[in-house]
Amino acid sequence: MQKKRRLIPIYTTSGDVGAYLHYPYLYNQMGEWVGWITPGREVYSVLGHYVGWLTDDPRIFRKRSYDFSRPRLTPPPPQPRIRVPASVPLAPLMSELTYTTIDVLEEEPHLLSTVDFDELREDMD
Repeated sequence: MQKKRRLIPIYTTSGDVGAYLHYPYLYNQMGEWVGWITPGREVYSVLGHYVGWLTDDPRIFRKRSYDFSRPRLTPPPPQPRIRVPASVPLAPLMSELTYTTIDVLEEEPHLLSTVDFDELREDMD
């Protein structure tokens, strides 16, 4: 019997829901696929760009001074839209951020955009 995976809300530092995790895939608040998580908890966009890491809170963080030497990964096949819940549990108490770390869903949400709308997408000729 296959165990059903549950939908996990990913919060912002201010306590709002910024995304949903249906392991290993990440979805935005409208249920559109925006990325995935590796077994090492690294977060990648739908185009395979490194975004940051998933914390235990759960939030998505990245270093403020980003090193662009990380290789781009081949993304999994596009995922269908999901139905998001009408309500979610309140956010847990969040630990403070250090100056060297940013909350991706609050400060750089464009890094997790959908397949058809991405600033990092290469231009078509």
